[in-house]
Amino acid sequence: MVILLWILNGVLAIVFAKTGSFKLSRSRDDLRAAGMGWVDSFPRGSEKVIGFAEIFGAIGLVAPLVTGIARVLAPISALALMFLLLGAIGTHLRRKERATFPLVLAAFCLLSALLGFVVIRD
Repeated sequence: MVILLWILNGVLAIVFAKTGSFKLSRSRDDLRAAGMGWVDSFPRGSEKVIGFAEIFGAIGLVAPLVTGIARVLAPISALALMFLLLGAIGTHLRRKERATFPLVLAAFCLLSALLGFVVIRD
């Protein structure tokens, strides 16, 4: 189970680090051109806050497991990212857009959290 948790958290961390850095490194116009029209529905700067949250969440998925310090933070990070994705799903549905990718990621985050709580308990 520990190996599955490492693989799952590693993949999730890569995805969130990439999407978070993309949001941080691009302008609103660039994000809009990349298909992220949702930026028009949010106040300026919120895309940067979301990007930071994704990067910190990615770090939180792996750093506690690597260091062995406060390992409970890994599943908590997964839950926090899941709630972030639930907001993304709601935004996409409200805008009548497909929400498949955030829905799949949210399911993987939930799996990571459940698996993480089981692993740290042992």
